[in-house]
Amino acid sequence: MGIDFAHGGMVAQHVWDPEHDEDLVCIDVHQETHDVKSFTFASPEGKRFDFDAGQYFLFDFPAEDGGEARCYSISSSPHRSNAFTVTVKRVPGGKVSNWLHNNMTNGTTVKAQGPLGHFVRPRRAGTKLLLLSGGSGITPVMSIVRGLADSCDPTDVVFVHASRTPLDLIFRTELSCLALRMKELRLHFLPERVNGEPAWPGLTGRITPEFMKLAVPDIADRVVMCCGPAPFMAAARSISADLGVPPGNYIEESFDAAVIDEPGLLVEEVAANKVFQVEFTKQSRKIDVSSEQTVLSAAKKSGARLPSSCSNGVCGTCKSKLVSGSVEMNHNGGIRQREIDAGMFLPCCSKPLSDLVVDR
Repeated sequence: MGIDFAHGGMVAQHVWDPEHDEDLVCIDVHQETHDVKSFTFASPEGKRFDFDAGQYFLFDFPAEDGGEARCYSISSSPHRSNAFTVTVKRVPGGKVSNWLHNNMTNGTTVKAQGPLGHFVRPRRAGTKLLLLSGGSGITPVMSIVRGLADSCDPTDVVFVHASRTPLDLIFRTELSCLALRMKELRLHFLPERVNGEPAWPGLTGRITPEFMKLAVPDIADRVVMCCGPAPFMAAARSISADLGVPPGNYIEESFDAAVIDEPGLLVEEVAANKVFQVEFTKQSRKIDVSSEQTVLSAAKKSGARLPSSCSNGVCGTCKSKLVSGSVEMNHNGGIRQREIDAGMFLPCCSKPLSDLVVDR
């Protein structure tokens, strides 16, 4: 429900339907750092958004050579449901990030799917958190902290945010203010070097076991939630395990995941599996795909070009039109049922059941 101040009563406010709604309008653009901007989106129909802190939206942005799909985590609080914000770093040579920074303005309309994702904090009472973020990986954990602040939830949180320099610390001022208000939040900034701020008063460097022991002596008692570049997360994962964090208490999020090639099949196994021909019409290319391979895995091995990100049916980046043929698809929310009914599929989590023709 929402309050209708003009008439002094309560009015129902519709909720964004992830299965059917897709139109968004940009209502604000905010410069966070020299190469990071936040973009706030609302529903043109005034619908509110029901999402969990840590989730993301899959956007379909226009581009010179066709649409480009990208996943961006929500950085705003889930308790401010009339709109949501994503925060994007400009990547040198990045097609979508540069398009956003150069072209997205108030009133621009885009299409998106979501909310999606399972990078959400456990709801167990008394759970202590360690939030680890590197660079623009701060966005989903910032949503978590903002949500805790808005709900006045007294959760014990240690937040470690790493960056290249102090000037690259996204949300630095806001986080410092939140740390003053939230008595259960302990904040650590860790720039790798002090370029641009030689009087930096804190520690510098990369996360190490020694740093984590100093900053979070009770790390083994916490649920660790991590998001950042792949090397950062690999280090965090290893350090957490070495310092006694149970595997079930370590949660990470990444949209930079490279497609992991499936293990090479033995000759006997290849002979036992059926092999189908998959044609990519726009590339005028045909490849052979085993019935035990995903279409995306085989495409990557053969050099065919398919956009991809998560590689496990979550983000929807590889979504493609299946012109003919059938597949066994096991997705994790990256495609709507109405899209499946219209002949779309996710190559990353689909194995062929026949010869295929794909509009890619």
